[in-house]
Amino acid sequence: MGLWHVYYEGWQLECCGTPFAPGEEVSWPLLLNDAEDVLCGGWHDQLTKITGTVEDVPDGEDEEDGEGGTVRVVREETGLVVALPGDPDEPGRSAPGDWIRLVGLLTAESHGDGGPETTGTVRAVQLLRQGYAPSGTGVWVPVPGERSLHPVPRSPRGFAGGEVGADGVLRNEAGVMVTLEVPGTDSWLSYAVREARGIPHDRAGSGAETAGLTAEALASLLHSLSTVPARS
Repeated sequence: MGLWHVYYEGWQLECCGTPFAPGEEVSWPLLLNDAEDVLCGGWHDQLTKITGTVEDVPDGEDEEDGEGGTVRVVREETGLVVALPGDPDEPGRSAPGDWIRLVGLLTAESHGDGGPETTGTVRAVQLLRQGYAPSGTGVWVPVPGERSLHPVPRSPRGFAGGEVGADGVLRNEAGVMVTLEVPGTDSWLSYAVREARGIPHDRAGSGAETAGLTAEALASLLHSLSTVPARS
């Protein structure tokens, strides 16, 4: 079974989400974002590689004329289906039938155009604290190098603000980084777990990377594979 890092923004979880903990099953629409568009980039282990075929699928919502719209997705080679951001009618966009390879950041989406939900089991949760600095216009914007991840036993119901430090950076709780185990898929992260455990890839059956580990041991291993770059 594939393991996938998924970022769940705090405001979306507070607004429309349900708190969760490792071991619980969840179902979320997933979006593959350009990593530079999420908190101004600077991501590391959390990036996901997707290779597969582009499709249009029903968005599950009824329009005024009684007909629903569609969402453009990519069906990853091992079965994961994720939505692609942006207007599918923009020039240069991938079209249904195209085979693509993308690297980006998966996010759980409580708002937007609907799209297919992915069902999986939560295996680890990390609270993400993000640094913000004032821009030239006075708006606080994310600072890519000012980010930290902290293991937590479950997702919080609310996300706390912070105070401006002596360095002029405001550090807030921005969301959670979740490791989701999805049946019938495989991933970069699953490969990394097999490597860490010394499991031969060519003889690994479904779920081999997590077999025999307690929930605590698995979460600890996954936390070690979801880090942020050290500040220079």
